[in-house]
Amino acid sequence: MFSSLRSSIAGLGLFGALSILTFALVTFAQGPGPQQLFQDAYAAQQRGETTVAIRKYEELIRLHPEMTAARANLGVVLASLGRFDEAIVQYRAALEQVPGNPALRLNLALAYYKKGDFPLAAGEFSSLHEAEPGDVRVATLLGQCYVRLGRDAEVISLLMPFEKANPGNLDLEWALGSALIRSDRTEEGAERVEKVAEQGHNTEAYMLAAQSYLKLAAFDKARRNFDAAMRLNPNLPGLYTLGGMIMDNSGDSQGAAGAFQKALEANPNDFEARLRLGAVLYDQRQLDAAQQQLERAVELDPASGVARYELARVERAQGQLDAAVKDLEKVVRNEPDWLPPHVELVALYYRLKRPEDGAREKRIVDRLSAEEQQRTSKSRIIAPTIPSH
Repeated sequence: MFSSLRSSIAGLGLFGALSILTFALVTFAQGPGPQQLFQDAYAAQQRGETTVAIRKYEELIRLHPEMTAARANLGVVLASLGRFDEAIVQYRAALEQVPGNPALRLNLALAYYKKGDFPLAAGEFSSLHEAEPGDVRVATLLGQCYVRLGRDAEVISLLMPFEKANPGNLDLEWALGSALIRSDRTEEGAERVEKVAEQGHNTEAYMLAAQSYLKLAAFDKARRNFDAAMRLNPNLPGLYTLGGMIMDNSGDSQGAAGAFQKALEANPNDFEARLRLGAVLYDQRQLDAAQQQLERAVELDPASGVARYELARVERAQGQLDAAVKDLEKVVRNEPDWLPPHVELVALYYRLKRPEDGAREKRIVDRLSAEEQQRTSKSRIIAPTIPSH
């Protein structure tokens, strides 16, 4: 993601230079013909003439398949063009000739990584890490694989011991911080991600830090990171929606509405922005506009209980009681343990002269309320603002 990771991945091209030293004797022992062809191929590679380099390396391999350096450098050129499957074939063939060579193993691991095959990349990096447990670059790349595989506990246990000695390694901090956030160690993770954002001037890191501080209800910190992200890249998808959430939960409903509207101008199918804008408009008692937004949100995600619940509240306020009941009943069928829809139904059933249904819902409300009081240690989750009336 950041400079050191880019350097590591750029290492796909480092092996070409290393191979001349490592395998010089193997190459030059073949005689002047192969030596000249190798030198021509490598010179083309260095000039960026990849088509010429590939042709010459392939010709050399046809004539001398035992030449490890030619296979290794061909892998480098292919990987630089995004032809990772072909590069992997060459690296594996070279490793059959020089088993365990660390430079080749690193290039093979990086090829899998760039290809997006993180399970195989993790296996290769893990083997390299076992051989060199103090290599922070390999550990960081292995941690990045674990991040993408959702193995956050392993990311934390792997990278935490490296952190103190490598305070400027932003890739390490990003992997560790994001893993901590996903592991419900949000404050620890947010601090690291914010450090990455500030030192790396990275919009996505600022956005994740803002999301994390929002979850912690640290609205000033959330707003600070959001503002920094906006300065860097106001067109980042989801950024205006995030800003609207921060403003809404900070009490700035007007600013929130404006941010959600900008989000929808950029992406009319932004479900979260529709939902949140509808909730804000309801709070402002702009009921027709709120209903329009929430009906569209339900269209975008018919399975969303929150969207249907918010729509039911608007329908109730509009006097559309039967429609509100119908929507709330759909919500409780799908989410029977969610308390607020049951509370709404109690009042609506009694208003519609349905005392038996109201009594049944009241019993459910009493049970869920008692269970809720018994639960402890729940993480706070920011949800759309729900008016008290």
